[in-house]
Amino acid sequence: MRLGSVLSEALRNIGSGVSRAFAMFLAVLLSGTLLGGYEAMTVIDLESQAVQRINAYADVNAIVGGTVDGTACDRLSDAGDGMTGTLAGAMRAGEQVVPLATPGKDISSYDVTPGMIRLIAGNAKADVSGVWVPRDVAKDFGLAVGSALRTREGTMRVAGVFDWPNDGRDTRFAYAFIVPVSASASTFDECWVKQWPSDGQMENLLYATLVAGSGSSNAGVTQVNKGFDAHYDARASYVNRSTRWMPWVGLAIGVLVGVFGVRRRRLEYAGALHSGQSKGAQLLGIGVETGVWAGLATFASCALLLAYAVRMSRSDWVAVLAAAVRTPLAVFAGVMVASLLVGLLIRESQLFRFFKKR
Repeated sequence: MRLGSVLSEALRNIGSGVSRAFAMFLAVLLSGTLLGGYEAMTVIDLESQAVQRINAYADVNAIVGGTVDGTACDRLSDAGDGMTGTLAGAMRAGEQVVPLATPGKDISSYDVTPGMIRLIAGNAKADVSGVWVPRDVAKDFGLAVGSALRTREGTMRVAGVFDWPNDGRDTRFAYAFIVPVSASASTFDECWVKQWPSDGQMENLLYATLVAGSGSSNAGVTQVNKGFDAHYDARASYVNRSTRWMPWVGLAIGVLVGVFGVRRRRLEYAGALHSGQSKGAQLLGIGVETGVWAGLATFASCALLLAYAVRMSRSDWVAVLAAAVRTPLAVFAGVMVASLLVGLLIRESQLFRFFKKR
């Protein structure tokens, strides 16, 4: 049987409804999209948890209770080789600031290293030529970037405004003036480090920022935001997610669909063999028919998952899509393999038995 004849017959079977292509298409489309969509939802939820932690500074650790070398603290930013978004800086309590506009009200200030400015601004190129103020202070005093604030201690230029919401993080920066000073200017009280993803070594490096012989035996590492689980492991949460088995479920469903699609036509296939069709031509026809409706359904399913991942992902839609499309691809693989294997098992000698059971 010529190749053109096999292909034309397969397409006629699809067009005439003999293969029930539309029903099989829907079965593959729904199973791949629903299972893959569930996987995508789970990954996006895990991604959202990670983003929430990052935005809330839950990934920021601080060493307290000791004397910190500001230069050593700022250099922790280089520990991540620039690949993990590591930011670090030191801080200490400064003098109370009394704005001339409110002579009866003093506001706390903190001396910080340039690295701390970059940490709270979330920008490695943050301006350190002036003071930084939280959004609430800027609103109360009508300040913006470039504004000058006259105080009893002198005039301060505002280099930046940052957000410091009440989400469980350390509240000292919520209403204060953040004053950048040289990292080598005396010592500091705390060293903060922000690293995502964490390499598990930063806690040990924090202890290396302590000044030797300064009586820092009581120093310890703590979270800047204690409202989140300190033992959170993003990678473990992803690896152990409940939907990691979805591709196997999809494969099983694909096998069932493939088996059903061929078995319901086994009398037709046995009769074709009796009429002289070769086994190779028959398997090719089964493969073409199955590949058309299963392939189109898989393509449509992946397209829907792509749209969902791009629309809903908060950071990395490619990672979400990569996890989600495994399931419709597994469904397709199961359908194709099962169809060909069941088709391979059909023999001309079974024709009479299939006829009796029809």
